[in-house]
Amino acid sequence: MLLSRSSELRLRPLRAIAVLFGAGATVAGAAGLALHFSRSASRLLVLAASGAPYLMCGALAGALAFAVLRIWAGAGVAAVLAAAAVWTQLPLYVSDSGPAGGTELTVMQANLLFEGADPRALVEEVRAGQVSILTVNELTPAGLADLTRAGLDQLLPHRYVSPGRTATGTGIWSSYPLSDTVEFDGYVLNQLSATTTIPGAGPVTVYAFHPVPPIYGTEVWSGELARLRAILDRAPADRPAIAGGDFNATFDHSQFRAMLSGRFHDAAEQSGAGHLVTYPTDKRYPPLVGIDHILLADGHATEVRTIPLPGADHRALLARIRLAPRPS
Repeated sequence: MLLSRSSELRLRPLRAIAVLFGAGATVAGAAGLALHFSRSASRLLVLAASGAPYLMCGALAGALAFAVLRIWAGAGVAAVLAAAAVWTQLPLYVSDSGPAGGTELTVMQANLLFEGADPRALVEEVRAGQVSILTVNELTPAGLADLTRAGLDQLLPHRYVSPGRTATGTGIWSSYPLSDTVEFDGYVLNQLSATTTIPGAGPVTVYAFHPVPPIYGTEVWSGELARLRAILDRAPADRPAIAGGDFNATFDHSQFRAMLSGRFHDAAEQSGAGHLVTYPTDKRYPPLVGIDHILLADGHATEVRTIPLPGADHRALLARIRLAPRPS
């Protein structure tokens, strides 16, 4: 009896620690869910929302901890939160077969980190992937010259570019002629669009976007995302559209998901590719967040994957897509 009482006393601190762990993990899971749905422009909440999936994992850890402790009420609450967390992330892992037929092509999005990215490596990836449309961000005049010398224009002979100092520059390269080029005014970084005519698909609108990062002002960031969404809402409805870019936002930012409420869909979500983390790649730790995206209207992605890009701080994004058949 005395031994049993002694053992119980020794275990009490461990049980208290386990209870605190379960409670803390459950709170973290609830915070991740709240951040996923938050529309706040608070800098702290916007930046925290980038890590929402990691926080959501706390709900599962909390459920397991409470179950081991046989605290069934806590386990039930944590389990409900874990189920809700799975529900928010499941669309990224469930592929959509999409419509049959259509014109197939490959699209790539790359952030070049000014002149940091190895131009020869990018050109080789374009060649190996048989890329037909390329959108790039952080394109400088020197970076443009490097890509030209590396042979990008031989692979993708048509381009519409707006190079700039440091992060401002943006560009579109295409296998097919580009027309109706537009540079949208009033943004911190350059935002472009053009029309290309693809055999079998007809005219296709191509966008290259790069909204400002939230670290420079979340009000500006959320405002630019809303205005870019308005541009997509005005995209010609009689043709497919492709929007590639460093959106500086993840799937867990409601401001980004608002872009997916109309005709446009995230290629990674369509293909069930899961969490494709693209940033940062220049640290000692692996990339943590997916802020590069390819959006499609009247198209469907069959495969999306990331590609290491030496010298850059982002992984490139490559999507095999199928555009809707052109009406006869």
